[in-house]
Formats: sequence, structure tokens, C-alpha cells
Amino acid sequence: EVGGRFRPYSDITGVCVRCKEQIEWKRRYGKYKALTEPAKCQKCTRRAVRQAYHNLCSGCAKEQKVCAKCRCQVDNLVGRDSEVEAEQKALEEAIKNARERDRRTLLRAMNKSKDNNSGKDDDSGKSATEKANKVGDIFPSSSLEDYARSRQQGRVGRGNEEEEVEGEEEVEDNTEEDNTDDEE
Repeated sequence: EVGGRFRPYSDITGVCVRCKEQIEWKRRYGKYKALTEPAKCQKCTRRAVRQAYHNLCSGCAKEQKVCAKCRCQVDNLVGRDSEVEAEQKALEEAIKNARERDRRTLLRAMNKSKDNNSGKDDDSGKSATEKANKVGDIFPSSSLEDYARSRQQGRVGRGNEEEEVEGEEEVEDNTEEDNTDDEE
């Protein structure tokens, strides 16, 4: 059965958000009729429309930059480049199924390519290790060694570490003085 567990529907691509919601509604409530054979494109009259409820083939819709269902001019089309989406899904699946070491390597490579494509960030004052480690956002230390040292000293996750350490020493000194007063 199409739309079931073993034969799921194909992805909805090349339509505006409103049309996507309409098609999803039809799928959800059992009104969706999948195409049995390709339909004719209303622009080029070739039998190239492969998705149900679409009026234009993907080539004509891309060429005119319109929704393939309602033919309205929209900037945000859902699934405009199905090839890019397919590649992205394959990459996400590979990341999900990869072991931790490979997953982190892939994520690092992806982040590096994004940084190269976007140019300069608003974090231009930070060093490369701070950008990679997100110092201050998630991790309190800039490196694993710093984290281990601060963990051994009991200073992890306390804001400004230097002031905290000085305050702790003063408290310890006061408790020792109190103990000596009691003994006398």
C-alpha cells in the first residue's frame, strides 16, 4: 500500500509552503491520490510531472521560479533543489549512523566549510580554538587540559575562576582563626 510503512510517499518538493500544507493534509486524512503515471506539464506539455497535485514539471517550475502546484511567484519554495536535499539527507543519515569519532570529523569538516563560505563572522576577535570549542558558551575552558586542571582544583563552572579561588582561600583562613580562638 502506498503511503504505508513499506512504501512511503515521496517527499513534497517544488511547491510553496501553503501548497505543501495542503498536500500534507491530504496525506494525513487519506484524501491523497498518488500518480500512477506521469502527468502533462501545463507549460511545456511533456509528460514530465511526476508528483501528485503538481501542474508544472520541476524544470519549468525552476525556470519560471514559481510553485509547481499553484504557479504563484514565491521566494521560499519547499524542496527547491531535490538533489541538494537528497545529498543533505544522505549526509545526515551517514552522521547519524557513524561512530562518534567519524561523526565529529564530519561535523568539523562541515563547520569548516561553512566558515569558509560565510566569510568573516561576528566572532572575528576570537581565535580558531575558541571558535571551535565555543569557549564561554558551553565549555568553561579553552582546552581539555585546562578543563582537567580546573576540575582537579574544583573550579569547574563557576564564572570568574580567579576571584573565586581568592575568596575560597580567605574563607579557609577565617575558619582556621576561629578554630585557634576556640582552643585558647
